[in-house]
Amino acid sequence: MEAARKLKTYEDLLDLPEDVRAELHAGELVTQPGGLPDHGHAQLGMGRFIGGPFGDDTDGPGGWWILPEVDVRFTRHDVTRPDLAGWRRTRLPSPSGIRPIDVVPDWICEVLSPSNARHDRVFKARLYAAHGVPYYWLVDPAERILEAYVLKDSQWLVAGTWDDTAVARVPPFEAVELPVGRLFFPRPPT
Repeated sequence: MEAARKLKTYEDLLDLPEDVRAELHAGELVTQPGGLPDHGHAQLGMGRFIGGPFGDDTDGPGGWWILPEVDVRFTRHDVTRPDLAGWRRTRLPSPSGIRPIDVVPDWICEVLSPSNARHDRVFKARLYAAHGVPYYWLVDPAERILEAYVLKDSQWLVAGTWDDTAVARVPPFEAVELPVGRLFFPRPPT
């Protein structure tokens, strides 16, 4: 007879070496390789175009914390590290010194990579919906597409899909224009 498997917790994540990228999904440790340059470029661009005006820029709409790759605990056995997560400051007065953050984000953006696309589209989408994350974005550097979803009645509804030719106003950040093509490296000359 097989012994019952012990579900992992955040303490198990903390026991890993610092250079190991890992999350906790339904009590299982899930490790991932580091992102490709395309992934990092999209993440950095999103931080600039969304994080700048909403998180850091005194000239923008403000009112948010936009943070890359912080530990977010949804349950004792579900801790993710979204590529970007955002909280309205009215819900999270300050994230400074908090690890993990136990407040459900108001927005999550995942940048797809070959190693994580299926997980981000299925497992994380279900987890985020079950915990009431109102907005979920997927950025696909390979396809040069941004997909945005809005949660309604625990289901994701498509708010829009934009390719690299679009300049979009995407909820919840429709106060600024997002040049989608600038999230990706320039296309090589033909």
